[in-house]
Amino acid sequence: MPKGIAYIIGNELAERFSYYGMKTILTIFMTKYLMDAAGQPDPMSNEESKVWYHMFLTANYFFPILGALLSDILWGKYRTIIVLSLVYCAGHLALAWDETRLGLSLGLTLIALGSGGIKPCVSAHVGDQFNKSNSYLLEKVYNMFYLSINIGSIFSILLTPYLLREYGPHVAFGVPGILMMAATVVFWMGRHKYITVPPVGLKKYVDGFKEPEVIETLKAIGIIYLFFSVFWSLWEQTGSAWVIQADSKYMSKHVDLGFINFDMLPDQLQFLNALFVIIFVPFFSYFLYPQVSKFFPLTSLRKISIGMFLAAISFIVIALAEEKIQEHIEISIMWQVVAYIILTASEVLVYGTGLEFSYSQAPHNMKSLIMGMYMLSISLGNLITAIINYVIQNPDGTSKLVGANYYWFFVGMMFITSIGFIFIARNYKMRIYLHE
Repeated sequence: MPKGIAYIIGNELAERFSYYGMKTILTIFMTKYLMDAAGQPDPMSNEESKVWYHMFLTANYFFPILGALLSDILWGKYRTIIVLSLVYCAGHLALAWDETRLGLSLGLTLIALGSGGIKPCVSAHVGDQFNKSNSYLLEKVYNMFYLSINIGSIFSILLTPYLLREYGPHVAFGVPGILMMAATVVFWMGRHKYITVPPVGLKKYVDGFKEPEVIETLKAIGIIYLFFSVFWSLWEQTGSAWVIQADSKYMSKHVDLGFINFDMLPDQLQFLNALFVIIFVPFFSYFLYPQVSKFFPLTSLRKISIGMFLAAISFIVIALAEEKIQEHIEISIMWQVVAYIILTASEVLVYGTGLEFSYSQAPHNMKSLIMGMYMLSISLGNLITAIINYVIQNPDGTSKLVGANYYWFFVGMMFITSIGFIFIARNYKMRIYLHE
């Protein structure tokens, strides 16, 4: 393995702890802990919190385009990551310092700018450590990168809801901020170990768009990413709609494993996604993919296509659970556990595969840009969800898509998208771009 990989993976682990720690408690904070300027409670409604949550994620995954342009044209990946990481830290400080909508707005804006800006640079920086002689390690390294995301998040998702309940927002948002500063320091420590690809400058960058092959590649990948966005419009609701469902008094959070009994907090359940990723990534990579490929070759786009259908199925489980809740029938949290298993399998097929696919398909001078476009698909997915939740709000804060109808709407949208993706994937021409 290249010497710089350990520092990049370590940075990613700490950075993801900070991000998911903050993101995990965001919905509960907005609906239960938000204050006004006078220090009085000023909570949001469920529907309003969904709009804020998904608009933040829209911005968070929009700014990768800015980070990509800064990286490819002006600063290079290393400098872009360092500078925007400091902006990221400032956002955590704002959230921890001020519990009002002003602090929330400032904190989320800075975090979106910092976190979003470094996303395409870090994932492309991983790929830059390899060349054609060791490119066979790329899939393994991106799986390691993906695992580090989830190892970092699993602990923060379990810890920060507890910190919020026991010590309040200052501590709950402050701890992720400390981890973000640690992530920045770890990345800085590896500065002499990295293979760095210098920025190309504005003129050469613009000239790259004049090459017919590059234009064709960008168009083809752009269409693929439009389909990705619908997948993300469902997946990201694990932090909003799924948390609100788990907070229902008709969904029991008590877990009985026979040898141990405990209660879960509604926003802690998101740790299941990270836990199942850690289990599924090695299982899929070393057993499932090789076995299935013996009789059905699993290309990148085929994996992604299967993942999209699984996302729709996970929402069917959530919709059925919501039907019972609306009938005032008490149900077990195991409904969401089953849904998380299906959705996580879907995520492994789409997200991990999508990272490797995006890097290999990106022309040499546009690695960060393509990664930025990939993140933009997540931004668009959150924007879709935010707009839907805004449109379906009634003046009194209730929803036009009541109960399970909300989830069935997304089931239908995902199934239609999955079927359309099959036809797009069959006509896509693969191109591999790896530097010498």
